[in-house]
Amino acid sequence: MTTEAIRQLLEAVRAGALDVATATEQLKTLPFADLGYANVDYHRQLRTGFPEVIFCPGKTPEQVAGIAAKIAEAGQNLLATRATPELFAFLRPRFLGLEYHEEARILYLSNGSPAAPGARVLVVSGGTADHPVAEEAAITAEKLGQYVERLYDVGVAGLHRLLSRRDRLDAADVVIAVAGMEGALASVVGGLVDKPVIAVPTSIGYGASFGGLAALLAMLNSCASGVAVVNIDNGFGAGHMAATIGHRIAQAAQNQAFASTCGAADIRGS
Repeated sequence: MTTEAIRQLLEAVRAGALDVATATEQLKTLPFADLGYANVDYHRQLRTGFPEVIFCPGKTPEQVAGIAAKIAEAGQNLLATRATPELFAFLRPRFLGLEYHEEARILYLSNGSPAAPGARVLVVSGGTADHPVAEEAAITAEKLGQYVERLYDVGVAGLHRLLSRRDRLDAADVVIAVAGMEGALASVVGGLVDKPVIAVPTSIGYGASFGGLAALLAMLNSCASGVAVVNIDNGFGAGHMAATIGHRIAQAAQNQAFASTCGAADIRGS
C-alpha cells in the first residue's frame, strides 16, 4: 500500500465513507506479507519513499513471480534487477504492461505514479563496455521518478570528450560516474562539479584490474571531494542513491512552497 492509498483510506474513515472494521481489514497486510520463501515488505515505501525492489539472481522464476504479484497487488510500482530474457519471457504473460530493459537487465511494471522528480541526474560512462552498468543506474533512477540524461564514452583516455560537454555536467544536480580500468573518471568529474558524484566501479579491465577491484580502490581513494562510491557493478545502488537525493530535493521544494503559501496567507491576514 502506498502513502497516498493510506491517506485516502484515512480520509474515507474520517468522512464516514468507510467504517473502521473495513479499513482495518485493508490495513492488516501491513507491514509485510509472508510467502514462506520471502517476506514482501509493503511498508518500505512508507519508510523510505520507494517500494521494495526484487534482486532476481538466486530466485526461481516462480519465486520472482510470487513476490512481484504481491508488490503489484499492493498497488506499488514493480522494479526487478538483474533479470534475464528468459525470466522476462516467463513473467510477461502474468503481468500486463511489464517492461524489460535488456541492457540494464531490469524489469519494470507501473502501478501508479513514481516519486515526484526532484533531480536532474547525469549518468557518465568511461567507455562503451561500461554501458550495461551505466544503463542499470540510469533506468533505476528514471523508474524511481528522476529526470535522467546520459553522457557515454567520455573516459579519461580522451579527456577532451568530457570537457567539451562541461555544460551538461554543470546542469546536473547529481552525477553518476561509471568506469572500469583504473576508475579515474570519478575523480576527474569530482574535480569539475559542485554537486554529489556517485562513483560506480565496473569489472571491465585487464588482469590487474582484478575484476573491478582496482577501479573500486581508486574511487575510494579519490582526492576529489564530494565523491561517494558504491560497490563494483552496482548500477542499481547508484541509481537508487541518486533518486533518494532527488526525493529529498522534491520534498524540500514542497516544504518551501508550503512555507511561502503560509507566509503569503499571514501577510494577507495581517
